[in-house]
Amino acid sequence: MEPVLRVNGAGADPLTGTVRLDWKKSIWNTGMLVGTVAALFTATLQAVLLFLVLTYVTLLVGHSVGMHRMMIHRSFKAKSWLAKALVYVGTIVGVAGPLGIIRIHDTRDWAQREAACHDFFAHRRSFFQDLCWNLFYRFEFLHPPKVTIEAAIVSDPFYRFLEGTWRLQQIPLGLLLYVWGGWSFVLWGICARVFVSTVGHWSVTYFCHNPGPGRWHVKGAGIQASNLRGLGLITYGECWHNNHHAFPESAKIGLEKGQPDPGWWIINALHNAGLVYEVRLPRESGKQSDLIDHKAL
Repeated sequence: MEPVLRVNGAGADPLTGTVRLDWKKSIWNTGMLVGTVAALFTATLQAVLLFLVLTYVTLLVGHSVGMHRMMIHRSFKAKSWLAKALVYVGTIVGVAGPLGIIRIHDTRDWAQREAACHDFFAHRRSFFQDLCWNLFYRFEFLHPPKVTIEAAIVSDPFYRFLEGTWRLQQIPLGLLLYVWGGWSFVLWGICARVFVSTVGHWSVTYFCHNPGPGRWHVKGAGIQASNLRGLGLITYGECWHNNHHAFPESAKIGLEKGQPDPGWWIINALHNAGLVYEVRLPRESGKQSDLIDHKAL
């Protein structure tokens, strides 16, 4: 399964541009924040447990497995119905639609792999400024790269539907939660879950790019990543970010002993059940000329 190059950086400049307020993003995330504060006044044990389970499952199955490893990095393929189900759960996370999440991710990844990039992508600023940028702002390049998403995704009616309605996809779930447990379930299961998922997603990204160098160094990349020890279970394996920068093609991110990777456990189980195939692992040593292995030095 050869990688699909989505970003053409010819003539693009990852350093020059303006951080601008994004009204749609601001209204959405502010609404979720207000709902989260309101949820604190309706807290019950059942509502909080619902929030914890829904947040973990949607991020693990939908974002980490479905959107990140399958759709963005194409590290495995799934039967059509399962692929769509995984992406739908990823949409329910509430960060973006399927096309939007690809553009966000691949643009940031391209910028970080350039020799230098703007602080918006480098996560060099303080945690709260970086979080504010990613909750309420967007970056407008003076000379942007061209992002071309493969036709199999862009032309798929279901993915196009999710892209156009991704915020509205909270409504069916919200109605179900209201019938089940009233407004407390809605506030915890929708607002608090979406806000914490969004903040958690960017927090892992921020801290994985700030502690210092890891085992693998990507040659020529201005931004490197680190592994965050002890957080594998609660980050679905996404905290092994140094591994991921080195081997983005791999469905398995926790590569060494003591690196639990729940996302990989799900993929491996689906593979054993015959539901996913062409599962990719880190490329062999003969194809690692773009990397420096500090452990081997």
